[in-house]
Amino acid sequence: MSKMRKEYDPNKVKRRKRKPIVYIICEGKETETLYFKHFRSRNCLVDIIPIPSKHKAAEHLVKHAKSLISQADYYPKDGDQLWCVFDCDDNKDSELQAAIFYAEKHGYKIAYSNPAFEYWYLLHFEKRNGYLKDSATVIDILKNKGYLENYGKSVDVFEELQEHQPEAIQYAKERVERLTRDQVAVICRDSNPVTTVYELVEFLNSKRT
Repeated sequence: MSKMRKEYDPNKVKRRKRKPIVYIICEGKETETLYFKHFRSRNCLVDIIPIPSKHKAAEHLVKHAKSLISQADYYPKDGDQLWCVFDCDDNKDSELQAAIFYAEKHGYKIAYSNPAFEYWYLLHFEKRNGYLKDSATVIDILKNKGYLENYGKSVDVFEELQEHQPEAIQYAKERVERLTRDQVAVICRDSNPVTTVYELVEFLNSKRT
């Protein structure tokens, strides 16, 4: 008598092993996407997901990330990570705290900039700890000082930044350390200027080698 064929059980089918994926949920369709795409490599799978403008408030962005990632091939137990990249913008401290709470609850990480992502760019050229009003202010400095004269939201400036990345990381860390010493929360309105984008950059760099 021939052996009976075992019944197919989809729950026992093993997924094909793959390298971990870094999911980056961000506000900008241009600036952040143009920058982070350069970290993609054979050893570093990066999926950049810009979100609709209606979800740009910090808390909404982090919560919307959950619905987006539910449709993706996301397996944190296999090493996948999800990073929410956002600016201070008009968020109240209560909204920023709610975003932190929700991200921690679901194991997401945050790369925060105050006042704007372009502050991360500025740190590639100078150490700047003084108050910066908004994104436009930072962009004016980048252009007027000749750091990135042709900068625009849709302009890819990664190559111009790359050689100065170690300095940017160092300056960003020093600013965070200063805020910590002064007992000022990093992710809040009063932390201006600050960026923790360096944490995501360091993580991506570690995956490329």
